[in-house]
Amino acid sequence: METSNFPTSHSQENGGISHQIIRIPEEADQEWITSVEKKIQEIPKLLSKSAGGSSCCIFRVPQSLVEVNTKAYQPHIVSMGPYHHGRDNLNMIQEHKWRFLGAVLARTQKHGVGLSDLFKAIASMEKKIRDCYSETIEFSSHDLIEMMVLDGCFVIELFCIVGRLVQINLDDPLFNMSWILYFLMRDFLRLENQIPFFVLQTLFGLSFSDSRKENIPSLTELTLGFFDYVVQRPSEVIDSCKNLNGKHLLDFFRLTFVSKLQDHQVPRKISPFLHLIQSANKLHLAGIKFKPRETETFLDIKFSRGILEIPPLTIDDFTSSFLLNCVAYEQCCSHCSKHITTYVTFMSCLINSPVDAGYLSDHRIIENYFGTDMEVAKFFNNIGKDIAFDIQRSYLAKLFEDVNEYYRNNWHVRWAGFKYTYFNTPWSFMSALAALVLLILTIIQAFFAVYGYVHPLGNGH
Repeated sequence: METSNFPTSHSQENGGISHQIIRIPEEADQEWITSVEKKIQEIPKLLSKSAGGSSCCIFRVPQSLVEVNTKAYQPHIVSMGPYHHGRDNLNMIQEHKWRFLGAVLARTQKHGVGLSDLFKAIASMEKKIRDCYSETIEFSSHDLIEMMVLDGCFVIELFCIVGRLVQINLDDPLFNMSWILYFLMRDFLRLENQIPFFVLQTLFGLSFSDSRKENIPSLTELTLGFFDYVVQRPSEVIDSCKNLNGKHLLDFFRLTFVSKLQDHQVPRKISPFLHLIQSANKLHLAGIKFKPRETETFLDIKFSRGILEIPPLTIDDFTSSFLLNCVAYEQCCSHCSKHITTYVTFMSCLINSPVDAGYLSDHRIIENYFGTDMEVAKFFNNIGKDIAFDIQRSYLAKLFEDVNEYYRNNWHVRWAGFKYTYFNTPWSFMSALAALVLLILTIIQAFFAVYGYVHPLGNGH
């Protein structure tokens, strides 16, 4: 029989049950307590203390969301910020960043701003930069400042080239190969691949002399112009977004849609109709009509008198990536609105199957460059998984309530079912018309038969 390694032990009898008490030596006991106390004093790194503050805006995407959409959150060709810095598959663009930094310095040195000035400007805000990230940044001060300057100048020079503020080399491979620019646009809008917007603003302010600043567009205008290549919007919409102040590129681009929303009425009290709505096909069978809505933002949805007006949405790789990262951002950031989360929840309710996706495509609400109707339905089914959604506080709360109330109205459902059965196709309409004519003729024939019996022709009275 094996014995304990601890020297002191004895048994106590208590009601016939033997309890063996093992005593730990004081030395081991003290080491154990010390190790526990050390763990208590450790500062969390994977989710730092600043992660819950209003300053934090750049997060690691929760693993539950990553598992549903594996490739949506990590950069494909360029790293921005510390989370994906140094990855081997991103080295191609990393090498070109130094070339772009040289181009910025060639311009700034003409008005007395050198590399040390850029470093000093970013060094003064190091603490503010670190507080923007949900994880503790392990990079040294020098490495972090160098990273911010390198990444920020790359973005600024790219925006200036696309905005035609600086001359472009027609043989530059980053612009000569069209696929690269498109991938850069997507990577700039990934949640884990962000640098603070105030870093970009600081570097942009140093990039041009005071004499030129009055004659050049603002950084927000250049940003909107850059992404206009994939999401084209009227010039008046871009003009109205000049004064927006986002936390980073993803948040700024998101705000250009959110800020265009008019105030929506939120139900004052909980209603029995305030819950998720049915699919597009079921709503159609209940008599609800779908129409595309011309508006400044795809978030602006209206419902009135049985008509659901939804702005058209182009579904492609860029849009899907943007929506997924916006949802991840809204899920992590407690200090921002949840408009995109509400929108994708609404769309995932409507698109429950390929039939629903096809129906919305036929009504010009979805423009599908994503693939088949099955793939569109799968995307919206997945994007709604594992996300927290408060329908009571959502900007579409009143719309959810009104649609459900209309759907539950028995008269609407019966009338819609009647129209669908007898007037949905020309053949069903002709059959219904023929049956109606036959019914009328039968009634007329029965009337004259009864009339002839009651009033025979031979009756002289």
